[in-house]
Amino acid sequence: MLPIAKLEAVQRRFQELEHLMCSPAVLSAPAELQRLNRERTEIEPVVVAFARLRDVERRIAEDREALSDPDLSELAQAELPELELERERLAAELEVLLLPKDPNDTRNTVIEIRSGEGGEEAALFAADLFRMLCRYAETKRWKVEVLNLSEASAGGYKEVAALITGQDVYSHLRYEGGVHRVQRVPSTETQGRIHTSTATVAVLPEADEVDVHIDDKDLEISIAASGGPGGQGVNTTNSAVQIKHLPTGMIVKCQDERSQLKNKAKAMKVLRSRLLELEQRRQEEAQSAERRTMVGTGERAQKVRTYNFPQNRVTDHRIGLTLHKLDKIIEGDLDELIGALRTHRQAELLRRGGLSGPGALEPVT
Repeated sequence: MLPIAKLEAVQRRFQELEHLMCSPAVLSAPAELQRLNRERTEIEPVVVAFARLRDVERRIAEDREALSDPDLSELAQAELPELELERERLAAELEVLLLPKDPNDTRNTVIEIRSGEGGEEAALFAADLFRMLCRYAETKRWKVEVLNLSEASAGGYKEVAALITGQDVYSHLRYEGGVHRVQRVPSTETQGRIHTSTATVAVLPEADEVDVHIDDKDLEISIAASGGPGGQGVNTTNSAVQIKHLPTGMIVKCQDERSQLKNKAKAMKVLRSRLLELEQRRQEEAQSAERRTMVGTGERAQKVRTYNFPQNRVTDHRIGLTLHKLDKIIEGDLDELIGALRTHRQAELLRRGGLSGPGALEPVT
């Protein structure tokens, strides 16, 4: 049973979007074209699956009619079970596709990783997490652009921020936000004792200029020589840019590039994304708990995962999943973990009655 009226409305909207995107008015407005294209991309899987379901329903109806034909009944009987299974599969797929979408799922993503408790070992773990996410991005053919990097004196990162661009980046990486904990024997440990350290990961959907308006008078911009270990050329120029957003007190610094303009542009990307997240948090807090999900809320204080190196074990505390393949996961093999988290979120949304509603259900005809 599916909400056919809703599916037909989505189909009509898809056709409308294709028409609008060809109009001169939209083609001359890049921001509007981008918005419409994003909407089209989001609903296209629903339209494709619905079309396939309609086709399977048509073939089932034809086979049922053919059962009374002596020449065709045997063929129809053989084909019907397979078609009915396909109909069930497509109906289940559409149930998931019709679940409420996070408008950020198709956005590029800014990730910020900071060392937490554990001193030098926490900085090394932060670097391991960044490398893990970069390796995962490579498997998805996403692009990683470092926005800011602050190295620790003994190695690793005190803080690193990067923009990851590609298809459906946020829908995958949203589950990485929170406190990550590591249990292992540090290289500096002489007695073989296991230490526990943490690093925090913030996952922010990239904000477009049309999403967040920032008034120039609300910004305090300062320039300084880039810092960091060593004597690289980046440290000999006044290229580091620090931007303070006066209304919120939020501070962003970028020193990765030699150019002030490039560093300012990167810092503004991070600032916009943080402000977008802040506004979305405010809206979410104002909404009822009915619209929240158990996974992927983005609470930074939430301990999401433990990496136990001696036992080659990773445990995701949100869904109680333990995998004994830490050696592969830390090298970027995150598909099983992220797939389980996405499935759990979908199941939770279905349990909450994502498709319920008076007059919404009817058989496909």
